Amino acid sequence: MSVSSSPEARASRTSPVWVESMGGPLIVVPVSALAVWRGCTETGVMVGDATAPDDYDRACAVDGPAGVITVGENGAQALVLADEPAPSCFLPEHRAFLRWLAADSEVELKAAARTVLANPATEWEECGTWSSDGPAVLMDSAEAGSALYTEHPGGGAPSQASVALPAGRWRIRATHTKADEENWVRLVQMMPIES
Repeated sequence: MSVSSSPEARASRTSPVWVESMGGPLIVVPVSALAVWRGCTETGVMVGDATAPDDYDRACAVDGPAGVITVGENGAQALVLADEPAPSCFLPEHRAFLRWLAADSEVELKAAARTVLANPATEWEECGTWSSDGPAVLMDSAEAGSALYTEHPGGGAPSQASVALPAGRWRIRATHTKADEENWVRLVQMMPIES
């Protein structure tokens, strides 16, 4: 007799895709806005406006563990995972981004994260709200969205992970917790805002 499991249960058993940056913040850009995310430019300013910072510099300006910035001119928003350039993954069953700060193994880190998420005494910092129109991509904020599937000159492609997310408004909260002697957990979690 076979037992079926929910997508959330299957997702919790599989290894997530870890995304790393070249030193700056990671960002979660809606798939619908990837083409207008320009990342880092050589001059640090937007083409056509020598005073406007480029997208990467706007992401770097986010203060705190997470924040939201606009993408393009049509009102799209991206979620910036700021503060530290830590390798990060998406835990779909918790609608949370797990940031690898200190841990001996992925298994231990994920277990520590589940403990922190389940603990009602966990202290959370509020980081604003984010409106998204659906699926997104976790990526290095220095990369242009249009270059995500282009191989680098030295080989390899930009680090990225799909973020399966329904359209909606989200309250963003973050925590940085020492779960035990080996595991420091930073989480950025999206909580649905009922309309």
